[in-house]
Amino acid sequence: MKKKALSILLVLLLSVVSTACGGLKEAAKARGPREEKSVETPVEKPVVEEVFPEETEPFHIGLVTSSRAQSEDDRRGAEEFQRSFGAGRVTLATYPDNFSEAPEETIEIILKMAEDPEMKAIIVNQGVDGTAEAFRRVKEKRPDILCIAGQPHEAFSEINAAADLVVLSDFVARGYLMIKTAHDLGCHTFVHISFPRHLSHDTISRRLAVMQAACEEFGMEFVMETAPDPTTEVGVSGAQRFILQAVPEWIKKYGKDTAFFCTNDAHTEPLIRKLIECGGYFIEADLPSPLMGYPGALGLDLSDDTGDFGRIIAHVEAALVEQGGAGRFGTWTSSYGYSLSSALAEHAANVIDHKSELTDIDDLSRAFKVFSPGAEWNGSHYTDPKTGTRTDNMILVYQDTYIFGDPGHYMGTTKVEIPEKYFTID
Repeated sequence: MKKKALSILLVLLLSVVSTACGGLKEAAKARGPREEKSVETPVEKPVVEEVFPEETEPFHIGLVTSSRAQSEDDRRGAEEFQRSFGAGRVTLATYPDNFSEAPEETIEIILKMAEDPEMKAIIVNQGVDGTAEAFRRVKEKRPDILCIAGQPHEAFSEINAAADLVVLSDFVARGYLMIKTAHDLGCHTFVHISFPRHLSHDTISRRLAVMQAACEEFGMEFVMETAPDPTTEVGVSGAQRFILQAVPEWIKKYGKDTAFFCTNDAHTEPLIRKLIECGGYFIEADLPSPLMGYPGALGLDLSDDTGDFGRIIAHVEAALVEQGGAGRFGTWTSSYGYSLSSALAEHAANVIDHKSELTDIDDLSRAFKVFSPGAEWNGSHYTDPKTGTRTDNMILVYQDTYIFGDPGHYMGTTKVEIPEKYFTID
């Protein structure tokens, strides 16, 4: 009788366990993909922890940016992420303003962050000189720390080898899309303004080649104009004075159905100011932001709207419309520098929490949208033009172009299919 009773009890127990496991599996399916990653467990060990992944242990994230004096948007983006994620979980630091002369100081700042035992990701935006070496040293001692660089200054081969992820503005896609946008707005000529030092940079020279090829595709005239380098003896004031004097002559020469682009930030404000006055188009800045050139050109004080890009766009748009610039000027509605700092940190947190894949462009785009509401993002993996090899851990990103007007509108650039040939133009 004892054996029979025990047998009945065992059957009943197995029946309950089996039912419980079935219920857990059904619940896992209902909760979505994350829970479906669970493995099958033996029926006699229905442990809940094996069905539902354990929560990630608390972790810290480090963000290294420029100072506000050097690049205010980069820094404010880092501060916004710290505010949203938690001051106690985010460590902020700045690299020196003379970063090109002080790479060792940058290295020490990054290594100091890695001493925190709970540090799980370090983001450097922009990836100035010393970043790659710092990442190499971090990985030697703490291979568990994600090392991410935004807008690198160092050679691609150096930073790619040292970082887990590198993200920068999509100079290839944007070279094509700026020309297409100008064409769609009715422009017949595109003027590229730069100087020899900038043209020696690989990203700028490649974008230039893409722009030339795109102009040929769309039947537009491509023109190169040279302006003074602000780092030479003429200084910023001399370079800006040149632009103020040159734009009226360029408009007379090329016509009002001409779009202008400059590779240097210091040239942007005087270029916008004179184009508002004389005619012509400005698609977007080299590193697009509604704060790049527009406040100074329009005489706006936006200090009360710091970080609120919705209000900033509204003020810039109203002033442009009032001064006759509707339909001729564009930007990214959220600053690139601000978005890059905050989004890279958000993406790192999602990767650590197993919510995103590190090199997935869609996952990265979702992180960007958290801090740039209303804007769409897209991008591509970097392709070496000489070998045609794709680099998985290097992603080029861009935001949809917004044209100010009454009302303004997005151009839908993130949905444009860019011909493959442009990604291998050298």
